[in-house]
Amino acid sequence: MISELKKKYTDAVNEAVLKISRQNAIDDVFVIEGEKPPKKEMGDLAFPFFSLSKVFRMSPNAIAQKVKDALSVDEGERCEVMGGYVNFFYNKQAIYDSLIKTAMNSDWGKNESLKGERIMVEFSCPNTNKPLHLGHMRNDALGESIASLLKESGAEVQKVNLVNDRGVHICKSMLAYEKFNTGDTPTNTGIKGDHFVGNYYVKFNAWQTEEQNKPNRNENEPLPDRLAQELLEKWEMGDKKTIELWERMRSWVLDGLEETYKRTLVSFDRYYYESQLYKRGKDEVLKGLEKGVFYKSDDGAVKADLSPIGADEKVLLRKDGTSIYITQDIGTAIQRHNDWNYTSCIYVVGNEQIYHFKALFYILSLLGFDWSKKLYHLSYGMVNLPDGRMKSREGTVVDADNLLDELRAMSLSVIKQERGHSEQEANDIAEKVALGALNYFLLSPTPSRDMIFDSKKSLEFQGNTGPYLQYMGARVSGILRSAGSKEIKNTNNVSLNENEQTLVALLDEYPEIVEKAAKEKNPSILATYLYDISSSFSKWYHDDNILNAAEDVKTMRLNICIIFKKVLEKGFNILHIPFLEKM
Repeated sequence: MISELKKKYTDAVNEAVLKISRQNAIDDVFVIEGEKPPKKEMGDLAFPFFSLSKVFRMSPNAIAQKVKDALSVDEGERCEVMGGYVNFFYNKQAIYDSLIKTAMNSDWGKNESLKGERIMVEFSCPNTNKPLHLGHMRNDALGESIASLLKESGAEVQKVNLVNDRGVHICKSMLAYEKFNTGDTPTNTGIKGDHFVGNYYVKFNAWQTEEQNKPNRNENEPLPDRLAQELLEKWEMGDKKTIELWERMRSWVLDGLEETYKRTLVSFDRYYYESQLYKRGKDEVLKGLEKGVFYKSDDGAVKADLSPIGADEKVLLRKDGTSIYITQDIGTAIQRHNDWNYTSCIYVVGNEQIYHFKALFYILSLLGFDWSKKLYHLSYGMVNLPDGRMKSREGTVVDADNLLDELRAMSLSVIKQERGHSEQEANDIAEKVALGALNYFLLSPTPSRDMIFDSKKSLEFQGNTGPYLQYMGARVSGILRSAGSKEIKNTNNVSLNENEQTLVALLDEYPEIVEKAAKEKNPSILATYLYDISSSFSKWYHDDNILNAAEDVKTMRLNICIIFKKVLEKGFNILHIPFLEKM
């Protein structure tokens, strides 16, 4: 209902402004947008008129008064002039009456702003030489939540994962395995496959450093980095022994990654593998070379001129003819568009790759693909640790599995100490609290912001955290269980108090919040909203007795509880925060 009220007020205000313009012989058309006032005493929606003061040769307050005089409001609503603004006050009773009729509809909260759109969302994109780490967790949380927001807004969505399973970095783990392994496997060591292979990636980099710093080193002996490049060339030529090792280690990592995806509730509609697509990218680059779109430099490398977009030249094929990342991305982009004719494709990738995607989209346009205009890079900030940035090659990353284990153990100690659950219940709740804590912490900042992950802060049961929201969900569930209330019931003209008016107005904003978050590709909008309604619910619960109120008041308050719980469940589902009936 609030979205309808906003449209009604916006249309009325701009019609009044147009009328005043014509009265003053001003032909320009002005559009005044409403905004939420900073304090509830100032109403629910305010329209500023400072930008018109010079044009109309009137003070903002005088313009606001003229606009107000031209308006009429429905019963229960009011508008006032406040310092250059026209401020509207909603009829909260009417909003409540509307909510109890519509909020329990399964489609409530959805919108059709993206109806007819086919949107591909690429996220996660792991390497097959190491486990998922904390950075991947932010990526996965963003990808899953954005895909859900787009679906709620009417789009047809396909979630895809591009697995980086070839390249020099993969060969580094393979080379270290050949040098240092004595017959161990994930099975006989009991080490999860992605962790097992990741250990060899760390060993490779230690080996490289040792060789570089070795005194009196024979300069004719190639460093490990060079050996890894030679192994990649063997792989690209299809050397049998190399391929067999690659397949074995690749399968270990893929099995391990799938375990983590299941644990974190991440899923995909389709997987792509760079090992299957890089040749297509190479072929497309060679076609571009033949057409004169690209050029070959003196050293034999194939390059693209990116000066029209304010960038330097870009290597597309090395001088030895091997592919690089952007070559693979060219082939992948073409294949995916052929597989699923999308209207847009969103790449969820960190902001250190802004230049890469700017180059990729431009290179695809040079190759004549008009759909390159439909590609969008959703860049996000890095996740750092309190003591600095994570580095995979040095083994200083926080991997996803260990992090979830740590969060689970921390939450388990609190749950066992304060909640009195059975062992099985406590373990199940702790796992869900860990995932809720992690996802909310990663999604609550605006995606573009860098962030520092604090495991202790993420698990706090008070304040702006996932566990706090989960606790509010468990609390309202407990109230409804005690009352035996599951369905909305009619009430007889019960007036809402101030706390109830505030909460009801917030709950009614849910559909608008979902639409806005989808439009801006920003899950933090929804995360912030869920915290706001939880804080409002907590204040109401603290101030007003629900179960012992007079019968009609009790029914009204239980209706609000039912709607609050429904909004939390819907919002949690989008953000991949497990909802807990008990905690």
